[in-house]
Amino acid sequence: LLQRERKREKEEETKKDHQFQRRLRYRKRERARYQNRKKKTMASRPGFAYDFPWSKIGKMKYAIYLPMLYRGIVSPENDDSDQWHFHMTMIVLLRYVMAQFFISLSRIHAITEKTRIQSKGIDFKQVDREDHWDDYILLQYIVMSMVHFCPGLGFKNFPLFEKKGMWQLLLLHVGPTEYVYYWLHRLLHHHTLYSAYHSHHHASFVTEPITGSVHPFMEHIMYTANFAIPLLGTWMCNGASMAMFYVYLMGFDLLNAIGHCNFEFVPKFFAKFPGVKYLLYTPSYHSLHHSRVHTNFCLFMPIYDYAYGTMDKSSEELYDKAIEGKASPKTTPDVVFMAHGTELLSMFHLPFAFRSFSSRPFTTDSWMLKMLWPLTLPAVAALRFLPGVKAFVSDKHRLKNMNIETWVTPAWGFQFFIRSEFKHINAKIERAILDADERGVRVLGLGALNKNEALNGGGAFFVQKHEKNLKNTKVVHGNTLTAAAIIDKIPENVKEIFLTGATSKLGRAIALYMATKKNCRVLMCTTSEERFEKIKMECPEKFRHLLFRVNNANEKVKITQESTSNVLKKSGSFLLSRLGSLKNNNNNNNREVETEEKNDTKTNYSSGRTCRNWVVGRHCDKNEQSLAPSKTTFHQFVVPPIPETRSDCAYTDLPAFRLPEKEAKDFKTCEMTMERGCVHACHAGALIHALEGWQHHEVGAIDPEKIDVTWKASKKHGFACL
Repeated sequence: LLQRERKREKEEETKKDHQFQRRLRYRKRERARYQNRKKKTMASRPGFAYDFPWSKIGKMKYAIYLPMLYRGIVSPENDDSDQWHFHMTMIVLLRYVMAQFFISLSRIHAITEKTRIQSKGIDFKQVDREDHWDDYILLQYIVMSMVHFCPGLGFKNFPLFEKKGMWQLLLLHVGPTEYVYYWLHRLLHHHTLYSAYHSHHHASFVTEPITGSVHPFMEHIMYTANFAIPLLGTWMCNGASMAMFYVYLMGFDLLNAIGHCNFEFVPKFFAKFPGVKYLLYTPSYHSLHHSRVHTNFCLFMPIYDYAYGTMDKSSEELYDKAIEGKASPKTTPDVVFMAHGTELLSMFHLPFAFRSFSSRPFTTDSWMLKMLWPLTLPAVAALRFLPGVKAFVSDKHRLKNMNIETWVTPAWGFQFFIRSEFKHINAKIERAILDADERGVRVLGLGALNKNEALNGGGAFFVQKHEKNLKNTKVVHGNTLTAAAIIDKIPENVKEIFLTGATSKLGRAIALYMATKKNCRVLMCTTSEERFEKIKMECPEKFRHLLFRVNNANEKVKITQESTSNVLKKSGSFLLSRLGSLKNNNNNNNREVETEEKNDTKTNYSSGRTCRNWVVGRHCDKNEQSLAPSKTTFHQFVVPPIPETRSDCAYTDLPAFRLPEKEAKDFKTCEMTMERGCVHACHAGALIHALEGWQHHEVGAIDPEKIDVTWKASKKHGFACL
């Protein structure tokens, strides 16, 4: 009986514990759901009908357009007499095209930086919140079609054009619609409605062209009812036509985008024309509504703000400053990072291409993206052959007290492997370095192939050529931090590593560091004896026994005293030829590197059969990976990353760093395949160089003695290695 009693008590305790755990999990889910909704909504207290009905089905919402596309495009014989579905298809398409045009226009810094209104940038939170900006297009299409097909109403059979209807449309908008919107807008700024709905829109302090259409569902219902007044009124006055829908909807989107584009472009002669300031707002006028909230309430016509005393007194002053380039003066960046195109479709990952796509890690999995492939060919031709094309500003950020810019070399990845393109690409990079120095940029970082050894010797070509002329800018390849990130992932107590790409810039640094600092044996997989011996002679004598050149499963090649003297002679001639080649556009060096690379392809990876730490600097296919023992870790610095073919092995990520979250501002795009808030190690290296205020160029070969110094500096400034 006692055992049964104890068993029953234990079961009850277990049951209570399970109930507690269920309640705890439920609370966590509810809290996470609330936080997630709050992150998306940004309203203080979301009210009734805050979310759109299709908010939970994601991209499936676009299925709403299928009947329109079918009857308007696929089967036009089933369309109405006024071709309603065809015209709706064209209007919807044009609205998307116009939005994309203004998004791209507002993000091209060469166009907007002179007359920019707000100097701050936007972040990922705003991009996500505004990701469903096109919900209003869906809503208005549904409402118009419901009215069109309503039995007995007669809102159909429209002629193509009716002249008098255009005037009726204009008068009905200027009168009732603008007036109703003004008071509705003021009502939405009452604390109850503002916290429930309108605060969602005002969460965007710095606006983009599509910000004007980002509102909760209930708010859009109010606006749609108001904006229907001109369309229904014109129809009731017998002036309706299909042109009416094109003119009003496209005109509305145009003015809405202008008001939220965050750069002033309305010319002075037009803005100062008598009466214009009452009839048409400017981007700077509406910008004040977002920065000061309780002024400038009008839709498009400031006359109602003037009439009811809500016009901001600094509106004209801000306009003058913006149009003269004084509202957000152009600043000199502290750091410039030079990126370049990778594959052809990477052009659509630029910030001014597709805002949502660029805010996520780059991938080519989307079938819609692949459909745009033909557009890349004219872009390649234009950037290659049009005169005057130079590196352009892709994005701007802030880190701590530094201004950062990303510049893009106008070249794609394949061009960096065509010898005839070397001179052209180097000319673009060289011009960017000189422009940066003239502007007073402190550090210019070379990313990826911009610092290719065969191209410019890891940036050494530019420093040797212009070292006396570079007064402000330090050129940095960032590979010291890259090497530090790779080494950090190798276990502390490891006794042996197998290194491929061993004689490359990074391979050399890793080999020397692991031997001298970690007392680790390094199996350097290469067939180039000359390059191996050159590296070995750089290593202090007491550690040279830790470096081995391996070429097959049973071979470990050591050098003798006699071969050492021969290697020194060869190394001296090699260095002299290297310097000479850099001065002559690297022609001799290119042939030498190509020959060595051809030799390297013959390397047998079976030399790593007994080693469980592979440091991979060259492509390693499935067959080569199969030679590694079970539970091997592949530490890689090869681009693109090697395929993960072994389920019994581990694969580390490419060297990259997460920026300090609280101090990294205005990041709205991902750096190629990196996650949000992360950058490649070479980019992080340039940032660390500037934060530390180092006054040396970091080009050419990596100094192993600076690896620890650079690593400690990255930790000091809050950079986290991925």
